[in-house]
Amino acid sequence: MIETERRKTRQIKLGNIYIGGCAPVTVQSMLNVPSTDIEGSVRQAKALEDAGCQIIRAAVPDMQAVKLIYELKKALTVPVVADIHFDYRLALESVEAGVDKIRINPGNIGSADRVKAVADACRAKSVPIRIGVNSGSVEKDILAKYGGPTAEALVESALAHAKLLEQNDFYDTVISIKSSDVETMIKAYELCAEKCDYPLHLGVTEAGTARMALVKSSIGIGSLLAKGIGDTIRVSMTADPLEEVRAGFDILKALGIKKDCPSIVSCPTCGRTRIDLIALANEVESRLSNCKKPIKVAVMGCAVNGPGEAREADIGIAGGDGCALIFKKGEILRKVPENAAVDELMKEIENTDE
Repeated sequence: MIETERRKTRQIKLGNIYIGGCAPVTVQSMLNVPSTDIEGSVRQAKALEDAGCQIIRAAVPDMQAVKLIYELKKALTVPVVADIHFDYRLALESVEAGVDKIRINPGNIGSADRVKAVADACRAKSVPIRIGVNSGSVEKDILAKYGGPTAEALVESALAHAKLLEQNDFYDTVISIKSSDVETMIKAYELCAEKCDYPLHLGVTEAGTARMALVKSSIGIGSLLAKGIGDTIRVSMTADPLEEVRAGFDILKALGIKKDCPSIVSCPTCGRTRIDLIALANEVESRLSNCKKPIKVAVMGCAVNGPGEAREADIGIAGGDGCALIFKKGEILRKVPENAAVDELMKEIENTDE
């Protein structure tokens, strides 16, 4: 559990939630169904909402895609973000469609009057703006100054874009400064956290397939959250967005930030194991996926050492030879057959006070 005090930021409101200030860290994802497939996009968005995703972003590459914003707003209760590049008119139309937040890079939507038009429209409708900067979007003069997309370059670019909005009296801003390099990403967010009080959207961009993206994001996002930096997160994966949501919540659970759920500990197995512990642990994890009790549950492979090693667990199961022990706080309650072990464990969990 992290003990570091959260970085103090201004707070913004989007839809029915807040980002920054004392608001909880939120988990978000992005639709990857083509924007032309409105029915498929809405179906995916509803699946993400059902999985607990708290903010859903959709690409708006053209005027036709603005129709998707209307449909998402009708179908969802969570905030919807429109991802805009180059054409400032798409941002204006998305605001009219009722979007809850706009994601832009002010540097690529044109002249100062276009930035002003977006800022004015968003201010009038109380729609916040996320400035999204990554290694591939840093301006050429800044790249030349720093010799590449360094952490310093990313921060200078992001803060320059924030200043453009400030010049138009707009401050409901969230900043993201993502890199595919974990070290650069961490350093950039740390620098940005020192230089402004805007809420920060954390993420490692282009992190790869599910396995590697989880590793990179756990290191990058996790280390920043452990220092109190970060207000909303997206675990970017070349995978089903549902995997991004699960990974995001798992990072929050591992840090003790998300508390309304069980914490599951299980041993790695060894030659003493006489029970199918891997299958057992996976089944316990699956059956507790919707549990809201903040309890520690242990799944151990050895009936001799399990209850002792997992003494701090609120409740647990330890395997034997064709059987298992159910225990609470290290005290053995009873022995049960292996094939009834998970059912018996779940009964005890249901009867355990939060």
